[in-house]
Amino acid sequence: MEEELNQDLTEKMKQKLIELLYKYKSAFEIDKEPLGSIIGNEVEIILNVEKLYPPLLRRPAYPDSPRARESLEVHIKELMDIGILRKLGHNKQVEVTTPVIIAWHNRK
Repeated sequence: MEEELNQDLTEKMKQKLIELLYKYKSAFEIDKEPLGSIIGNEVEIILNVEKLYPPLLRRPAYPDSPRARESLEVHIKELMDIGILRKLGHNKQVEVTTPVIIAWHNRK
């Protein structure tokens, strides 16, 4: 098994995490139901644009920095590769159209 765990974890913490993941492995993807496609637990999301968004979300769209775009593209490709995101429409300029909110942690 190949895994990447946070390097800040101690060996004891890593072992405990692996034990918990194995103990609750049924909560994660399986071959017949890959990540993002769990059968039997479908959720309906109703979008409501009539209510005001919280103040932090009421900002006009703005272009991201090259650093942020590069990081975001890596994550978007990963989500496309495992089937969570998919390309919609015929926009040749944009690979994926999706609203994205970047949450910075400690200004990084």
